[in-house]
Amino acid sequence: MAGGRRLRIGIVAGEASGDLLGSHLVAALREKLPDAEFVGIAGPKMQAAGTQTLFPMEKLAVRGYLEVLRHFAEILAIRRELKRYFLASPPDLFIGVDAPDFNLGLEKALKSHGIPTIHYVSPSVWAWRRERVKTIARSVTHILALFPFEPEIYEAAGVPVSYVGHPMADVLPQHPDRAAMRAQLKLAAQGNIIALLPGSRQSELHYMAELIIRTAQKIASVDPDIQFLVPLVSRETRDFFEAALYRLGAEALPLTILFGHAHAALTAANVALVASGTATLETALLKRPMVITYKLSRLSAFLMRRKGYLPYVGLPNILAGRFVVPELLQEDATPGNLAQALLNLLHDTQVQNGLEAEFQRMHVSLRQNTAQRACEAVLQYLPQRGKA
Repeated sequence: MAGGRRLRIGIVAGEASGDLLGSHLVAALREKLPDAEFVGIAGPKMQAAGTQTLFPMEKLAVRGYLEVLRHFAEILAIRRELKRYFLASPPDLFIGVDAPDFNLGLEKALKSHGIPTIHYVSPSVWAWRRERVKTIARSVTHILALFPFEPEIYEAAGVPVSYVGHPMADVLPQHPDRAAMRAQLKLAAQGNIIALLPGSRQSELHYMAELIIRTAQKIASVDPDIQFLVPLVSRETRDFFEAALYRLGAEALPLTILFGHAHAALTAANVALVASGTATLETALLKRPMVITYKLSRLSAFLMRRKGYLPYVGLPNILAGRFVVPELLQEDATPGNLAQALLNLLHDTQVQNGLEAEFQRMHVSLRQNTAQRACEAVLQYLPQRGKA
C-alpha cells in the first residue's frame, strides 16, 4: 500500500478501442497490484476488469468537428467534474487512454498538481496537428506508443516514451482460419463473403449506414450470390442500421447483422469494406484485403484535410508508408466506386496474396506483448511496484 492506503489509479477511455486497450492494461496491473483501485471513465471491458466508471463512456464517443461542437458543453462539464474529483482525492497516477482532445487537458491539470500522467496511445501527430507535441510535453509524464515509428517524434521533443506495440497484434491469430470460422457461424464453406464495417459510433452510422447499404445493393445487382456480414457493436447502432435497411427497401439483401463479433465477420470474409479507424488495423491483422472508406460533414472533412500531412488516412497505409489498400473518402465514397473497388479486390488473387504478406509483416512488428510492456512502464511511476 502507498502510505498505508490502497493505490488509486485514475483512468479515462473515450471509446470502444480505448476500452479494449484499457482493459488489457488494467488486467496486467491487477496481476502486480491486486489491491489497487481503478476509477474514472470506463466502458464495459474496463469495468469487467475492475474499473469504476463515474460517467458513461458513450458521452465521449463523438467524432468530427461539428459533431464534437454539438456535445461540447456536456463534454467540457464532464472534464471539469473529473478534474475536481481527482484533485479533491488525488490518485497515485492517472492514465489517459487515447481520446487526446479530452484527456490531454485533464492530464495537464493533474500533472501541474504533482500527479504523474501517462498517455496511452500517441495522438496521431505524424498525420495531422503536429503542433500538439508541445501540448503533450506539458501534459504528460510518459507516452505509451503503439506504433514503431512514433517514439522518435517524442524523443526529439524530450518527452519520455515507450514503444509497447499494439495489443490486437498479441490477441489476434497470425493465421486466421476462414473455414473454421465459417463453420462456427454456420456459413457456406464456399462462395464469396464481404464484411461491411460501418463504424462503432451512432454518429458514424449517420454518414455511413446508407452508403454501406447502397454499396451492398450495387454488388448484389452484379453478383447476387455474394453474402454480406455486418458486425455492429451496440443495440443503438444495430437499430440505426436496420432502420436504414428498411428505409432503402433493402430487407432482401443477403445480409446478416452480427451483434459485435467483428473478428468473426472479418475472419469469415474474403474481403472487407471498413470505415477508417482502428477497425482497419484489425482487418489487416486478420489478413483480410480491404477497401477503406469514410464520410464526415463537409466542414469537418475540410478542416481535417487542411491540417493533414499524409496522403492517406488508413492505418495499414500509414504503417506501410504507402498506399497498399484503396481509400475512398468523402466525395469519392460513392456506392458505385466502393462496389467496383470491392469486386476488383475480390477477383484479384495476386493482390490478395500480396496484401496478406504485407499484413503479416505488420503483425510481427506490432506483436510486442503490449499489456506487459505498458504495465512495466506504468509501474515505474507508482510509489510501490507490488509483488512480481
